[in-house]
Amino acid sequence: MQSIFHLAYNVTDLDQARRFYGDVLGCAEGRSTDTWVDFDFFGHQISLHLGTPFKTERTGHVGDKLVPMPHLGVILLLDDWQALARRLREAGTEFVLEPQVRFEGQPGEQWTMFFTDPFGNPIEVKGFKSFESVYAA
Repeated sequence: MQSIFHLAYNVTDLDQARRFYGDVLGCAEGRSTDTWVDFDFFGHQISLHLGTPFKTERTGHVGDKLVPMPHLGVILLLDDWQALARRLREAGTEFVLEPQVRFEGQPGEQWTMFFTDPFGNPIEVKGFKSFESVYAA
C-alpha cells in the first residue's frame, strides 16, 4: 500500500503563505481557491486554509531540548537537509532550534532544525544519512 500524507492547517494570509512555502521552502503550489492553497510539501500534501493557526507550546522533551508541540515535520536525506538549511539561513529564517546534529554516534543519529512559518506554525526538518536509519533503535 502506498500513500501520500495530507495535513490541513490554518494561516492568516495566503499570499504570505505562497511566498514562504513556495519561494523559501521551494514547495510547488497545487490547487487553490480564495480561502485555501495546496502545496507539495516534499512529496506530501499540505492544505493551508484561512483561519486562526493552532496553539503550540514548547512541551516536547527531546534530549535536553523543549520543542514546539504540535508540529509538522519532514525527513530528508542529509544532502537535501543541508541545502534546505542553507536556503533558510539565506532567507533570514529565525530558528526555534538551530540546525544541529543530535544523537551523534548513536542509532538514529539525525540532523534537525525547527522554525515557524510566518503564522507561528512550527516545522521540524530532520536529515538522515539514509532512510533505513530513521527507525534505528
